[in-house]
Amino acid sequence: MKQIIGAALIAVSAAMCASGALAQSPTLAQVKNRGILHCGSGTGLAGFGIPDQQGNWSGMDVDVCRAVASAIFNDPTKVKFIPLSAKDRFTSLQSGEVDLLSRTTTWTLSRDTALGLNFAGVNYYDGQGFMVRKKLGIDSVLKLAGASICTQQGTTTELNLADYFRSNKIKYEVVAFASNQETVKAYESGRCDAFTTDASGLYAERLTLSTPEDHMVLPEIISKEPLGPVVRHGDDVWLDIVKWSLFAMINAEELGITKANADEMLKSDNPEIKRFVGTEGKFGEPMGLANDWAYRIVKHVGNYGESFERNVGSGSLLKIARGQNALWSKGGLQYAPPIR
Repeated sequence: MKQIIGAALIAVSAAMCASGALAQSPTLAQVKNRGILHCGSGTGLAGFGIPDQQGNWSGMDVDVCRAVASAIFNDPTKVKFIPLSAKDRFTSLQSGEVDLLSRTTTWTLSRDTALGLNFAGVNYYDGQGFMVRKKLGIDSVLKLAGASICTQQGTTTELNLADYFRSNKIKYEVVAFASNQETVKAYESGRCDAFTTDASGLYAERLTLSTPEDHMVLPEIISKEPLGPVVRHGDDVWLDIVKWSLFAMINAEELGITKANADEMLKSDNPEIKRFVGTEGKFGEPMGLANDWAYRIVKHVGNYGESFERNVGSGSLLKIARGQNALWSKGGLQYAPPIR
């Protein structure tokens, strides 16, 4: 029965392609004509998006952009990373300065409906936390009454902070800065008692402090922060390309397809793997991509688990546990629709 259904789906896919039902993407056309993807990135956060001394970018958000470039060009290096502050990131995407924003950005209703933007998925499930100096003897956010708290302007962090402290009837003083670098510098210099941002950011920034061992991240998580790539409204095919590039990385981990065995998987008889690597069906054509688009992503960038481990997990300095970012089949939230 499954074979019959699978054959029918492949026939439908082929019929759509043959009938000319291939949508056009002005963004994809522009990227192809330019020969390079313009990716809006952060201004430097270990594990998510940061350049080395030679200007080579790495991180989980960076890998999303490299996945899109791999799907389009079969080359993960055809990306220009454009650093954007939290304040400027949305206007830069809206204006067309960047084709894609992949920069620890929280998916919220207002951002999804009022800014002319679309979120393409979640590449990291996060939540807002707090960091303090160990010498303060504070082991809970609820003990920060009267504290001054450093945060960054133009983020969801400010609103979450106000909501949490108001609902718990705790008085505090907010000390806000335009950039993340200014915020971290102010915290380290002692201008505030605590620093709040996404927990992943706290672990990354703690490593940049002169004495990381003197600081600790408190246990409470006070918000939901689903982070993911963003594109402009009005180009559904481009949204599909970015969305399915991320989904491909997640599906690849579930199917056991890795950078190391991607070539071997081209010979697989497993129907799901055959559709994934492009040896069966024409699932790339409706997006204006080659049918081996997903194979290209894993071959060049790796699957989601590989990206997580080398950037923020056990193979990185951050050593963050998979937690919510484990696959759905392993107790986490990461789940991708199937390629069929």
